[in-house]
Amino acid sequence: MAKQSKNADGQYVRKETFWLVTLLALAVGFFGGVMFGVFKTDTAEMPGRPAPAPTQAADPGKASIVAALEKETRSNPGNLDAWIELGNAYFDSNQYEKSIGAYRKALEIDPDNANVWTDMGVMYRRNGNPQEAINAFDKAIEADPKHEVSRMNKGIVLLHDLQDTDGAVKAWEGLLEVNPVAMAPTGRSVDEMIQQIKKQQSQMGGGN
Repeated sequence: MAKQSKNADGQYVRKETFWLVTLLALAVGFFGGVMFGVFKTDTAEMPGRPAPAPTQAADPGKASIVAALEKETRSNPGNLDAWIELGNAYFDSNQYEKSIGAYRKALEIDPDNANVWTDMGVMYRRNGNPQEAINAFDKAIEADPKHEVSRMNKGIVLLHDLQDTDGAVKAWEGLLEVNPVAMAPTGRSVDEMIQQIKKQQSQMGGGN
């Protein structure tokens, strides 16, 4: 099982759900001179590049868990938890397309699961499809308007991958409407990040 972290609502979400936030310092570097602390993670990746392909043979324990979950979903295709756990297992081993497929099966059963939509969005982003990532985050927000992680991740993808600065600011302003004191794992408040970006935009003569 992946490690978990608490979100601002006190609910546990998978640690990897916060993965996109680790790119924040690099993303805002686009504006020059904007410094944010880096949130320590278990993976070190260059911005814009997917995580390296996993070596399944290196961890037979995880491989056996995946095999058991695959067997369970074949035998009981209506088992929501099994599909989610299978998607998580593929997620943890960077098998993007398989993870997306498993999450989609889970969403056929539970289409309003904001956490699954969010994790699938992260997989789309890692798989080099930022627009589908945005679509997934929007689905998470539609299912749960108070889902903070999806709003944070949406802003990061808009800023870093799609170079949509105004869209990113709008996404984070929506996050502040949900939680006025929202904080990124970088240690900066979301409000402070927005103001810093707007200041940089002003200094550069406007937005995108």
